[in-house]
Amino acid sequence: GQKVCYSGFKRSCYKIAYFQDLSRRVGFQEARQACEMDGGALLSLESEAEQQLIENMLQNLTKSGSGISDGDFWIGLWRSGDGLATSSACPDLYHWADGSISPYRNWYTDEPSCGSEACVVMYHQPTANPGLGGPYLYQWNDDRCNMKH
Repeated sequence: GQKVCYSGFKRSCYKIAYFQDLSRRVGFQEARQACEMDGGALLSLESEAEQQLIENMLQNLTKSGSGISDGDFWIGLWRSGDGLATSSACPDLYHWADGSISPYRNWYTDEPSCGSEACVVMYHQPTANPGLGGPYLYQWNDDRCNMKH
């Protein structure tokens, strides 16, 4: 992972882990545990400014010449509980894994879709054709927690 530190934000250091090798990508709980073992937590985003900071970090990572292609990133937003959430209240059931209470959200158009998708990724699909919400870059999408990102 690449660790970058800034001043002026609640959390001053961020670590991005990106694996081109699909066999090294992990599900939500594995990613969460890896962050905790490293003394941190999956990313909680508190504001549009912090979202922009992360987008800039990902753009710099992409420009580094490492050949980064499509691959979404887990963030620390998830929906706990049993069963499928299908009600209109579903978006309000998501909370930050580290206990943060930030109401900031950056959902892609028509997300969250809820159902069996309870864990959240930040899109990073530069080669995908744009959808209704534009390119699949940096907006959030709920996904199945066992998907490998």
